[in-house]
Amino acid sequence: MTRPRVMFTGDSITDCHRRETDNPLGYGYPLLVAGQWGLRRPDESPVWMNTGISGDTLAGLGGRWRDDVLDARPDVVSILIGINDTGYRFSFGHDEVPAETFRAGYRRLLEPLADVQLVLIEPFLLPVKEEQWAWRPDLDAKIQVVRELAREFGARLVAADGLFASLAAGNKNPEHWLFDGVHPTPAGHAALADAWLRQLS
Repeated sequence: MTRPRVMFTGDSITDCHRRETDNPLGYGYPLLVAGQWGLRRPDESPVWMNTGISGDTLAGLGGRWRDDVLDARPDVVSILIGINDTGYRFSFGHDEVPAETFRAGYRRLLEPLADVQLVLIEPFLLPVKEEQWAWRPDLDAKIQVVRELAREFGARLVAADGLFASLAAGNKNPEHWLFDGVHPTPAGHAALADAWLRQLS
């Protein structure tokens, strides 16, 4: 029996030190998804893969799409990308990536995956610094793009931005979930993994 191949890809949130350790899944939500899947479904054994690269933007991911994703012939592709397209603009003075440019680039990634189950994870932000509030309009436009593309391509959508907003409203401490407003804590990765698993349960 052929084992289904599940690919996680994106930026540092997905990478989560996978390239610096002996754990090819890293230490974030992909590892937690694989662990919980194995616990709940011991008779199923997918091939779990992670090609997240810390620091990637959508353009960076697109540049390695063939080598790192398509050539692996996955059955499921999970994508989390976009926060660096916003953050680099405000933190490092990079050019703006307009929503239409983001949409066109993201669609190019999805078009070759007609026969693949897609899971799109919204980029997310919980401002923990005053200057991060200025990121929201830019990021919100990209989140809307991901939602629209999920509908267009029949993908499962992990509504992560709303998830973290709700969690932070519950305990009034955004840093409990995203320690710098962007990168998840262990609790944040657990919440993301749980949301991912609910989409494919």
